Amino acid sequence: MIFRIPRKVSLALPDLANLRVVGVSTIAVIITLLGVRHLGGLETLELAAYDQFVRLRPLETEPDPRILVVAITEQDLENQNQWPISDQVLAQVLRRLQAAEPAVIGLDLYRNLPVEPGHQQLVEQLQQPNLIAIQNIDIRAGTPPPPDVSPERIGFNDILLDPDDVVRRNYLFAENESESDVLYSFSLLLALAYLEPRGIELEPSPDNPDIPQLGAAVLSPITENAGGYQKGDVGGFQILLNYRSSYQVARQVSLTDVLAGKVDPSWVEDKIVIIGSTAPSLKDLFATPFSPALEKNAKIPGVLMQAQMVSQFLDAATGKRPLFWFWSEKAEILWIVGWIAIGGILGRVTYHPLALIIGVTGSLGVLSSVCFYLLTQSGWVPFAAPAFGFGLTVAIFVTHRSYEAHQQQQIVMKLLGQNTSPEVAQALWQGRDRLLKSGKLPGIRLTATMFFADIKDFSTISEKMTPEALLEWLNEILGVVTREVLQGQGIVNKFTGDGVMVAFGVPMSRLHRTEVAEDAKAAVDCALAISDRLESMNRDWRRRGLPVIQMRIGIFTGPVVVGSLGGKDRLEYGVIGDSVNIASRLESCEKQRQPTPCRILIGQQTLDHLQGEFEVESWGALALKGKQQTVNVYRVLARTTVSE
Repeated sequence: MIFRIPRKVSLALPDLANLRVVGVSTIAVIITLLGVRHLGGLETLELAAYDQFVRLRPLETEPDPRILVVAITEQDLENQNQWPISDQVLAQVLRRLQAAEPAVIGLDLYRNLPVEPGHQQLVEQLQQPNLIAIQNIDIRAGTPPPPDVSPERIGFNDILLDPDDVVRRNYLFAENESESDVLYSFSLLLALAYLEPRGIELEPSPDNPDIPQLGAAVLSPITENAGGYQKGDVGGFQILLNYRSSYQVARQVSLTDVLAGKVDPSWVEDKIVIIGSTAPSLKDLFATPFSPALEKNAKIPGVLMQAQMVSQFLDAATGKRPLFWFWSEKAEILWIVGWIAIGGILGRVTYHPLALIIGVTGSLGVLSSVCFYLLTQSGWVPFAAPAFGFGLTVAIFVTHRSYEAHQQQQIVMKLLGQNTSPEVAQALWQGRDRLLKSGKLPGIRLTATMFFADIKDFSTISEKMTPEALLEWLNEILGVVTREVLQGQGIVNKFTGDGVMVAFGVPMSRLHRTEVAEDAKAAVDCALAISDRLESMNRDWRRRGLPVIQMRIGIFTGPVVVGSLGGKDRLEYGVIGDSVNIASRLESCEKQRQPTPCRILIGQQTLDHLQGEFEVESWGALALKGKQQTVNVYRVLARTTVSE
């Protein structure tokens, strides 16, 4: 006896339906994710990922030797006992520095108003051609430039902050309040003053005259969706700031050291000298991508931020450190969609939890490695969007597969339930773990009652009917038989054209005598019920002009072995044993003896379990086909009537 177990959900759910679900889910993730990204919903995650990669990448180990920072420290403020520092002191510092012949001096201090004493002395120093002063872009809300400095030697020192107050961008140009003149940034003017004597000037790019080029660097402005930005504020002309180090970007000396003449002239000669405050009490501090990982000096003073920007221009112009580059919006979308597709494939084809964990971890590892490598090559590509899309798609497909597995169980239970009772179907489903683990269900020995039924002279009847009418008529018969079998807790193994093969007592382990007796009685009751239904069906068919039939039923109780048969390509659940063969021979023996429309024959072993609850007629010991020993055969007449 063999019946097939559905092995894959594809047997239960159409492939086209699966493909439709896969396609719709993937498209939904793509549209949703790109929409959220377009609205800036992933920008915070992208910036956090960018910061992490920046912290991990190799940095310059030595301060920039071309830059010297004159820092106004807390000790300097205490020594001077004044803020702002007087014009006299500042003029003295500038004179000492100019004596060492610097390439350029950048004064990162606002000096739009006199701070006596010594204002006239400071005016003389501010008029030196190699001195760059500062102002704010919007002087109506900020600080105007010193009145004694030529406009071409004034740059704005405004620093761009992202929404999380972290500095990641470098300002190059802006328009003043009249919107008629272009302002240069303080850091760019310092870099140009150093590079122009060395033959490197700011000029239009040969490929695009609207974009400036400084030496080897084409200063392409970032767009509102460059890298991880979305809807970013890209007013003016900005590039991404490529940090040289986390803090110590250049050599530093204090204001007091300069005044005391303790600065080595070689540190100043032909260098870019930037004067500014580093005292924490002045609160001129800015967060950087390194800040979350630093306990000390978590924020950079404004003067050191200007030094970072100047160093970037110098390295970019000389080709030492290239500027950041970005993919086009179309390339970024393809990148994101590609990872969503990978997530869909992984979530769809990976079934084992460990394999899924390894696949997800490995894929995210590859994604982060690619993004980090590109950042070390000065390329910023989205990480959070593809990672989130990948993870979301995997989660959706795993959830769908779990739902699909539940649906599969329901469908399998329904399919099994058509051939078995719900209890038997549940037992089969519960045994699926052993099947999936070892590839087969191990053989189990138990005692079952086998049941074979067949229509007498079916070949003669079929000759007189069209195939369509024959099929409809036969389905009507087998439908009645199936319902009676299921009501009796039996399993319909298979239909043999005009017959049916049934088992009572599988696949559960039935070894106790009372359990075996219940199965035997259920099989005989089922046969009597079919006999009763056959009489009513014959009357109905006679009225409809359809053939009337006679049936033979053979029942035998004995030991069998149940388990998986076949290999990986075709796996079936089988019931084998001599008891199966005897039941089949009982159905077909003595075909000429048909005393009633439904003849029910049982063996001695089945009779022993009926406990006198059925009336039987002995047919004696019969030699069944293929059997060397005879079998005591009995015809079941009816259930014994119990008198009250």
